[in-house]
Amino acid sequence: MDDAARAGASPLASIDAVERGLGGAGYIANRQISTAVYLSHHLQKPILVEGPAGVGKTELAKSVAAWLKLPLIRMQCYEGLDESKALYEWKYGKQLLYTQILKDKINSVIGEADTLAAALDKLHAFGDVFFSHQFLEPRPLLRSLQEPGGAVLLIDEIDKSDQEFEAFLLEILSDYQVTIPEIGTVAAMVPPIVLLTSNSTRDLGDALKRRCLHLHIGFPDEKLEAKIIASRVPGIDARLLRQLVSFVQQLRGLDLKKVPSVSETIDWAKVMLLLHTSVLDVDLVRETLNVLLKFEADIEAAGKQLAGITQKARQVV
Repeated sequence: MDDAARAGASPLASIDAVERGLGGAGYIANRQISTAVYLSHHLQKPILVEGPAGVGKTELAKSVAAWLKLPLIRMQCYEGLDESKALYEWKYGKQLLYTQILKDKINSVIGEADTLAAALDKLHAFGDVFFSHQFLEPRPLLRSLQEPGGAVLLIDEIDKSDQEFEAFLLEILSDYQVTIPEIGTVAAMVPPIVLLTSNSTRDLGDALKRRCLHLHIGFPDEKLEAKIIASRVPGIDARLLRQLVSFVQQLRGLDLKKVPSVSETIDWAKVMLLLHTSVLDVDLVRETLNVLLKFEADIEAAGKQLAGITQKARQVV
């Protein structure tokens, strides 16, 4: 099979194919998102996905995995995350158990040595057995490299980790390999598709950014948000859908501490469907506003303009 035929058989053969594939997995992607996924695969570069919370950054990784039928390996970042939780740790309990079981064997090995130095040499060679792959507990980063058919590695909320952890990631992000002192270098059989997400709570280092393609996902426009809601909340009335999207778009224009995200619009649409609503009503909107807004000050601020925003949303054709 020639290169052209192989490319045509790939689900990532073109940007349009990526857009269709993500759509089939329930993710409505714009051209920018589809292009980033396409380039990430063909250039074998991670994607650093930035943007406000709730706009679909994590969902993108889930959808890529579902579409390509690859395992999703997720590592949630937090302050203090270290190598033992992210890369690997030794199965100390198993090592101890095997040491007890093989105690007699260890004694016989040492007993055959004439000097202390010789005994230590023999014990050292014997001890290397306990620091081999069978005693290694892989964590998300190592697991993603060991998947024989590839995987989607999601490093979620990288901005919540420490700068030291960022530096630790650089070898994986550039070479898709890690170095384990007791074993050596472990390289990926099939490089994983890597997505890092960030809510921009702190600035990330230049070294990490250089290794990644940058993708910013912001709040969608009305047309795209309507498509997203329709795909996530099947059965919603078309008129109500347009009114919901118009209402949320207007809310985002207010001076709020936290504007509603796409995920909250989806939740609100589900609430309206659950309550058998066919058209926006001011009283119902007021009763369910806490689904969209998460701070009491925001609810109070929006409440003063609720009638006008609702009326304008109801006029959407």
